[in-house]
Amino acid sequence: MPVALGVNGGILGSNNLPSSGSAKGIWTPNEIARAVGLGFWPLVYARTVTETSSGADAVATGYTIVQTFTATSTWTCPTGVTEVEYLVVAGGAGGGYGQNGGGGGAGGFRTGTGHPVSAGDYTITVGAGGAAGLSAGVAGSNGQDSVFSSITALKGGGGGGETSGSGVGGNGTYGSGGGCWIPGSGGVGTPGQGNNGGIGTGAPNFNAGGGGGSGGAGGSGTGSGAGGGGLGTQNSISGTSLYYAGGGGGGSNGAVGVGGNSVGGNGASLAGSTPSTAGATNRGGGGGGGATSFQAAGAGGSGIVILKYTVPSQTVFVFKGTTTWKCPTGVTSVDYLVVAGGGGGGSTTGGGGGAGGFRTGTAATVSANTDYVITVGGAGTAGTGFNSAAAVGGNGFNSSIVGGSSPSPFAFPGIVSTGGGGGGAFNQSNGKNGGSGGGGAYDIYPNGGSGNTPSQPSAGGNGAPAVPYQGFNGGNNGSVSNTGSGGGGGAGGAGSNGSAGTGGNGGPGQASTITGSSVTYAGGGGGGGNPGGSGGSSIGGNGVFNPTGAGSGATNTGSGGGGTRNNGDSGSASAGAGGSGIVIIKINQ
Repeated sequence: MPVALGVNGGILGSNNLPSSGSAKGIWTPNEIARAVGLGFWPLVYARTVTETSSGADAVATGYTIVQTFTATSTWTCPTGVTEVEYLVVAGGAGGGYGQNGGGGGAGGFRTGTGHPVSAGDYTITVGAGGAAGLSAGVAGSNGQDSVFSSITALKGGGGGGETSGSGVGGNGTYGSGGGCWIPGSGGVGTPGQGNNGGIGTGAPNFNAGGGGGSGGAGGSGTGSGAGGGGLGTQNSISGTSLYYAGGGGGGSNGAVGVGGNSVGGNGASLAGSTPSTAGATNRGGGGGGGATSFQAAGAGGSGIVILKYTVPSQTVFVFKGTTTWKCPTGVTSVDYLVVAGGGGGGSTTGGGGGAGGFRTGTAATVSANTDYVITVGGAGTAGTGFNSAAAVGGNGFNSSIVGGSSPSPFAFPGIVSTGGGGGGAFNQSNGKNGGSGGGGAYDIYPNGGSGNTPSQPSAGGNGAPAVPYQGFNGGNNGSVSNTGSGGGGGAGGAGSNGSAGTGGNGGPGQASTITGSSVTYAGGGGGGGNPGGSGGSSIGGNGVFNPTGAGSGATNTGSGGGGTRNNGDSGSASAGAGGSGIVIIKINQ
């Protein structure tokens, strides 16, 4: 918070009074009274002390957030954030195989500060590592690019195999180049992201070159052994200083080609039957090269994206994809909302999909500098076709927050919301159990699935009541002569039963105010019928009658998909898919 500073050494105001106490700078009670009376004190001077995300004073400038992505996901930039620091590392390449294959090139390495952003969603792409060459003479596969905003880290180039010879590379196409099996050229890296691969010796030693790394070129083979992988680059954006993007070592008949900074994989050696190793996962390392047909090559390591940014106090974080969130210094509790993916509707006179589980709470204990794994559940698949197993709606996927230790509710197994149950289908299945249950189908499988499965409590708050549920049951079909299927359950109520030919409505969703506005989540899908049932709270998918396809649950609300009723004995229209889930965290000041 602001601290008053005096221009001539005091801390009470710019118009400092001389002190008469025996200790310099200490006022007597009479002097304090005089200063107050004259309006000299207390006074907040125009210059204020600013602190970065530590203790109670962190609220003056906000909190520093570190968010890590180890797989392709979505980052929702919070309101008020205008720039980020970033680390983007692509997937490393696999090592080559054959009579000593070249090491795989590291994934491209890019880092920087002050990258402009604005509130909204950004797709985060994390590149996979390349596969190792698995048969004699085959080069290693390239890695894949990693992307954030306009920043692209380029894939690593595969290590050369016996028949391919040179390592894979190319300026502007590959981060670092793969090592070469024989005399010739290692793969070319892109300046600013990586370096070239090393060169092999050829006959009689056949010691291959190492893959290039972000911090240096791959080593070339010698008469005694293979070239080592190029060095990686050290970075501490995560809060821990780690090496990224080291090249893979080359395969050898003698001394092993060592991977760069223990991030690139080691090459294999025929001497001593030493196997190769893979590049480090989520560090973009190249895989080690193989040795003849006896020692296989190593795969490349996957990439990573890390963002670091400052947010105001009481910021709301919206997660639409899986990530790791580091709790900033100065934060001791958060509010939360965890909604799982909604279930898909069933086809062939199928039930509506159940909504994903809905769990919310306030003042949950968290620990500074602790990583919390945020998992956002995907949508359940829509039922398709007529009178087959594929006609049953798929369950949605769980969402969760896991991290820290007791007494935090996020301590393992954490706060887990269960995916919504899929809608049942004629002659195939009842509605499935889940966060909310899927609706029952026509004929011999008329029952809706159970909600709140497995049983979980909701702490309430954020506009939701404190009742023990994730969601409610799906509606039933009602009778064997009834061709209207049940609606999927929602977080705010059960799905309606089908009646006569009419599909049951999806159960209502539940509102939350965690974002500052009242938003409804987790509505059930309407059952198939003529007419079909309505989706719960207008966010669940509507049920339909052929030939119109059913509606899907709204994205990032965890709502269920609508079911369909077929017209005749074949050709049923597809049901609706569920809506993906969401996780929201709000910092408490």
